[in-house]
Amino acid sequence: MLLPKTNIETKLTEVKKKSVLSDKQRLNEVYEILSNLDNELNRIEENITSSKGVPNNNFNIDLLDSSKIYHIDEIKQICIDYRLRFLDAKYFKGTIPAEALSKIKAIEKEHNLEVNGFKIIAPSKLFKLEDKDDPLLFAPIGNGYHYLIHQWGNDLHPLRKMLMWPFKSLVNIVILILIMSFLITLLIPEGLFSKTNSNAQFWILNFFMFKCIASVVIIYGFSMGKNFNPAIWNSKYFNS
Repeated sequence: MLLPKTNIETKLTEVKKKSVLSDKQRLNEVYEILSNLDNELNRIEENITSSKGVPNNNFNIDLLDSSKIYHIDEIKQICIDYRLRFLDAKYFKGTIPAEALSKIKAIEKEHNLEVNGFKIIAPSKLFKLEDKDDPLLFAPIGNGYHYLIHQWGNDLHPLRKMLMWPFKSLVNIVILILIMSFLITLLIPEGLFSKTNSNAQFWILNFFMFKCIASVVIIYGFSMGKNFNPAIWNSKYFNS
């Protein structure tokens, strides 16, 4: 006669029946655990959304992942290169993922502290900016250093750095205008304005194109209140 196979769930139920705890007591305990967890996550989320940027958190440096520690100069450089903003998390209008909250909870437990002063790197469109694609959540350590807690969302477009290059400085945008005006001048058919072609005519047309493009850029820049990357990377104002 073959012995019947053992069903673990059945055995577990038998052990459960011998327990002194009733099902109601079990549910109450589970509810209390989940309720405490929800309260913790709500507190953390509230700390993020109301963050005002404290100078530092007293982390245990020995417990931090050194590869996730960044200096403010490094953060500034990335923001300038990719035209991003580094602002207090309270200005962030996106959703903080549950994974980020869980990581913060784990860090708080590991370091025995309440983390505050959160800051986020993200494109301007993801912030609630005051009117005058890849967020990173940081917590300040001190002396200009910040600890990367979590990254979420989609990666930036691979060409974003190149596309944002003209906005790094006035020199860059002038170079771009010069290149554009030169290329557009090359596209103008020969003899369109004169029966004879000459170098002088070409450069006069090129100068005219430069002025036209520069005028459009200046009008757009002033009307939209745009500014160069070094001036906006940590600005909370929309028109900058």
